Amino acid sequence: MRIALFITCVNDLAFPATGIAVTRILRRLGHTVEFPAEQTCCGQMHANTGYRAEAMPMVRNYVDVFDSYDAIVAPSGSCTAMIRDQYPSLHPPATSVAARTYELSELLVDVLGVTDVGAEFPETVTYHPTCHGLRMLRLGDRPLTLLRQVRGIKLVELGDAEECCGFGGTFALKNPDVSTAMLTDKCARVRDTGARVLAAADNSCLAHIGGGLDRHRSGVRAVHYAEILAETGATS
Repeated sequence: MRIALFITCVNDLAFPATGIAVTRILRRLGHTVEFPAEQTCCGQMHANTGYRAEAMPMVRNYVDVFDSYDAIVAPSGSCTAMIRDQYPSLHPPATSVAARTYELSELLVDVLGVTDVGAEFPETVTYHPTCHGLRMLRLGDRPLTLLRQVRGIKLVELGDAEECCGFGGTFALKNPDVSTAMLTDKCARVRDTGARVLAAADNSCLAHIGGGLDRHRSGVRAVHYAEILAETGATS
């Protein structure tokens, strides 16, 4: 299958290891992964703050860049949700390419029929289901299904896992006190698990929670679950 990687802004600028991990996983499974250099932002920040007209050049560019691929994979629940949920109404010609855009766990489990990607990660891990993945994409337990097949991993349940971490993009900027209170609760739940690693499907949320965990000197690492799936022990 010819697959394109849509890296997303946050990953491109701050978490490049996540995109490398996605590519490593898919190539290990025998698929061709391409990175179209013409890709840009998906326009989520613009559309969600009322600047729909300003988002349109990015929406049209996404269609132009990715329409020829069998599938597009993005290591981000929020950006995938933007494309799948909002693109068809913003720009009807985007409907087809939007339907072929998948968050990583959707592509692996639903499209490729894979749950064991040959990973090894001997750590205690807890998983936070981020809001866009949980409520818009309805990822369910797909990421956990993949993580359960990782050799050496010890998965522990996160209390009140479905509660938002308080990031929410501009929500954290517009409502800092509420956001901080939500973050404090989430960090407490993470620390209660005793896990050494917190995994999630969105690096934006992981940056928010990871910052809180660092300020509490918890010793917990925040890691995109793709980076766990890319690990193969001594050979990674």
